[in-house]
Amino acid sequence: MKKSLFPLLLAVLVMGSCSDSKDGRSENAEALVEAKGGKYSGGIFKYNEAEFLKNLFPHNITDATSYRIASQVYEGLMKFTQDSLHLTNGLAESYTIDESKTVYTFKLRKGVMFHDNACFPDGKGRELTADDLKYCFSLLCTSNPQQNQGFSMFQGILKGADEYYEATVGGKKPEFEVSGIKVIDPLTIEFTLIEPNSIFLYNLARPFTFVFAKEAYEKYGQEMRVKAVGTGPFVISSIDEGTSVNLLKNPNYYLKDQDGNQLPYLNGIAVKFLKDRKIELIEFKKGNFDMMYRLPTDFIIDIEEQSVKKTGEYGMYELQKNPEMAVHFLSFANQGKMFNNVNLRKAISFGIDRKMILDKVLDGEGDAPGFWGITPVNVFPEYDAKSITGYTLNLDSATYYLKKAGFKSGADVPKIVLELNSDGGRNEAVANEVRTQLKNNLNITIETNVVTTATLIDNMIGGKADLFRVGWIADYPSPENFLWYLYGKNVPATSSSSSYPNMARYKNSNFDNLYEKGLKAQSNEEAYKYFLEAEKVAMADAPIVVLWYDEAYRLMQPTVKNFPNNAMQYRDFTSVYLTPAKGDSK
Repeated sequence: MKKSLFPLLLAVLVMGSCSDSKDGRSENAEALVEAKGGKYSGGIFKYNEAEFLKNLFPHNITDATSYRIASQVYEGLMKFTQDSLHLTNGLAESYTIDESKTVYTFKLRKGVMFHDNACFPDGKGRELTADDLKYCFSLLCTSNPQQNQGFSMFQGILKGADEYYEATVGGKKPEFEVSGIKVIDPLTIEFTLIEPNSIFLYNLARPFTFVFAKEAYEKYGQEMRVKAVGTGPFVISSIDEGTSVNLLKNPNYYLKDQDGNQLPYLNGIAVKFLKDRKIELIEFKKGNFDMMYRLPTDFIIDIEEQSVKKTGEYGMYELQKNPEMAVHFLSFANQGKMFNNVNLRKAISFGIDRKMILDKVLDGEGDAPGFWGITPVNVFPEYDAKSITGYTLNLDSATYYLKKAGFKSGADVPKIVLELNSDGGRNEAVANEVRTQLKNNLNITIETNVVTTATLIDNMIGGKADLFRVGWIADYPSPENFLWYLYGKNVPATSSSSSYPNMARYKNSNFDNLYEKGLKAQSNEEAYKYFLEAEKVAMADAPIVVLWYDEAYRLMQPTVKNFPNNAMQYRDFTSVYLTPAKGDSK
């Protein structure tokens, strides 16, 4: 039985309902009011993130924490259903696709307003139009290493996007526009693709294509890292670097529920940033958090048993658990001086006991050991991920490839630095086990360097690390979202240039060709066939060391309603509501 438990400016938006309280919440913000249909309006949803956000500007969102927060502030043309992750309309009221499957015409919702903000005259937000989509997407097709990691959404897909990008290199301003973007009228926009593309609609639901106000970008520029002005159900109230983010209900949000209640139900969201999972669990039990995502390894067994049996100190909570569209791996710098050697990559891949990591270090908090490819094995039923030949512990093979790499023994391999972020201590525990295994199994010396998530991402993109750990969480439900990490045409020509999303800088023309055929496919069945073959090609090159496929554990207070878990940790708080705790008056 396990042990029992236990300098940014304040970004305050122009909101008529704001109080003088320290976090921007009004004194009665947490009060609940019974609404039609048995729902409740009001309350502040409180939860924790183990890592601080990196950047809320849509074109630079590259980490899960930023994505989860930005998703409440911004919206795209498309979005996902929270329970099943099906594509549904966001800012789009409707859309059509022509017979050639290359022309997409979107009709926007009428009456969608940008958040009230000082970037607008008199601080009042204005109505969204098709020109806003054109502005944001044209900017996404602009070369700007400091403010644009998302060009791959349109690269090689949208007509005229590549030409426009090349014409803007070095800060140049072309005299022509992106030919594939056309405003038909204030509420209608048309996109023309180079050829049919199986993921274009998904791309319009991803964070890079969230829509922001031109006025905000012109006023704040790179400060949009924290000064977010969108159309979503919540607005940023305050950000305290490394400590907290507070969101308030958008009083001008355009949606109502089927009973006529104004959405969102919640008055706000309060996000804290605590790295220690055990402290987070203590705060959860005190009622200071409404949700806990990921659990301290030492307490998983107790929590799981008691929540199922509804007994003990955890019996009152709801445990949500399912396989996740997430994979954890070590990524080699494939074009670096050390790991351009495929045989060394294979030696290390064969020298790690993944099952030991999952069972002993993570105490089973994961879906499966990383025996196959980069795509999680139990979340895409029509994608045969287990047919991919990956790597398991095999010391004979490890020794064979080590010698083939030119080393008599692991002692001859130069010291390797593994760079990682902490993630509440879990990543450090795994890294220490990897270090121990490689030392014991192959006599290879690994040194770990723990940095912040923001630093890790910057170093990965900038090619400043030879070996780094990656937690890759899908931002839309398709195997392509994982293979995207390995697409060679996203790798720049020079090592000093930023490389995203292919931070491994892996290149294989056969992989790229198969991947592109999957993109051009006319059905999921056809696309999956090409993606699967591409993944087999990549894993034969061992560009990464897959460690495990994740599982989503969420512990919820009994007062939280209408907040289903999903394999992508996609969170939409628009329809989430709180009920009074037992014994509380309404």
